[in-house]
Amino acid sequence: MENTFFSKFIMITSFMPLVFIAVLIGLIFIIYKLEKAGLNFSKRMLISTAAGLILGVVIQFIAGFPKSSGDVKWIGEVIKWYGLVGNGFMDLLKMLVVPLVFISMLRVIITMDAQKSLGKITFRSISVLLGTTAISSIIAIIVGNLFKLGVGVEAVQSKAEMKEIVPFVDTIRGLLPSNPIKVMADANIVAVVIFAAFLGIAIRKLNKSNKDVIKPAVDIIEAFYSIMTSVARTVIRFMPYAVLPLLANTIASNGISAITNVLSFIIALYVSVSIVFIVHLIIVSLNGLNPIQYVKNVTEPLVLAFTSRSSLGTLPVTIETLNKKVGVEKGIASFAGSLGANMGMNGCAAIYPALMAITIANMSGTTMDFSFYAMLVITIIISSFGIAGLPGTAIMSVSVVISGMGMGSFFPLAGGILAIDPILDMARTALNVDGAMVSAVTVAKSFNELDKEVFNSNDKIIAEAN
Repeated sequence: MENTFFSKFIMITSFMPLVFIAVLIGLIFIIYKLEKAGLNFSKRMLISTAAGLILGVVIQFIAGFPKSSGDVKWIGEVIKWYGLVGNGFMDLLKMLVVPLVFISMLRVIITMDAQKSLGKITFRSISVLLGTTAISSIIAIIVGNLFKLGVGVEAVQSKAEMKEIVPFVDTIRGLLPSNPIKVMADANIVAVVIFAAFLGIAIRKLNKSNKDVIKPAVDIIEAFYSIMTSVARTVIRFMPYAVLPLLANTIASNGISAITNVLSFIIALYVSVSIVFIVHLIIVSLNGLNPIQYVKNVTEPLVLAFTSRSSLGTLPVTIETLNKKVGVEKGIASFAGSLGANMGMNGCAAIYPALMAITIANMSGTTMDFSFYAMLVITIIISSFGIAGLPGTAIMSVSVVISGMGMGSFFPLAGGILAIDPILDMARTALNVDGAMVSAVTVAKSFNELDKEVFNSNDKIIAEAN
């Protein structure tokens, strides 16, 4: 009974978890002291990220670099306790996502001026997202071929299974809020946006014809929006304390040996992400912003996305950063940022499936010619739009693309890559978030809603509570 109590309930069966819990508490205390000493938010984020990376490697080193965290019991216990801080913080951020997006969309539509229509913002946002998705897929195809992914690799079957492919028509129907409460519970952001759009348009129309009746509803929306943004800033304050255990867990959970087995794929993905990130910076500069200053301003959401591996969880930070540090108008920041967290994801829906397709094609002996590459890009673009709102975006994208290219039967060949997916997901998610922000910047610029004074004043710390 006592053994079960410690192993199943407390989840501490040796002194090692206690040691690393103490180490985490000590590091968090150091970060707290740095905050009190006046070190700015971005620098604390970077220090936390570096500390988390080192801590994860130290855990693996002391455990003897096992093939997986499951091989050493105390690693699993450390991961569970670290998750209390890291995943607990992400739970608080996810708590904000649906109400923040919903109320922001309502407010955007109600206060929207005549020059900006919902249709124009939607069209421009999706166009930029799909455009960068196409560019990302082409870059990944080139990099995948340069690295000769899958060439000479022994084709060993694994138990990896494709996700069940949902018909495109059913997927689009799934974005319609037939049950608004359910889509909110499922965090189907696109459906939430659509529902908010209907309500917002109705309020806007009634506000013209029956202003006295609608005014209380408008006042409530404004008040609730102020409350939600205040709560968001309060939660965001704790971000530097969370990225440390989040990154440590990711490194500790994946054996070094598993990483080395697919090292060429990891390098190819990170090279592709780096090149696309440079393309993003070029787009930012074409919109009249200094790319170096842009990187400084968006450090927080990129670091959080990298460590948490959640575009949706990062969304409150993304929206706040776009408005407070990049100078994107609130409505566009909320709308474009929300769409970018669910469709046209440059990392998960473009680079990853493109590299996987090249790898599986080489391993299976599939002929790759111009028609193959053209079809691959088209399939990626369509799938990146169609999987919006579905869980497990990256694996779903790969499943749809590989199936669309007629290589579904060879999917188990990718088992070794899927085993280290969290390592890949860090870079993918950061690029997804950056793609959403670049889309918001481009749309804001097209409406002359980009405040360069806000962008150039990098003294503001978004994490200070009201």
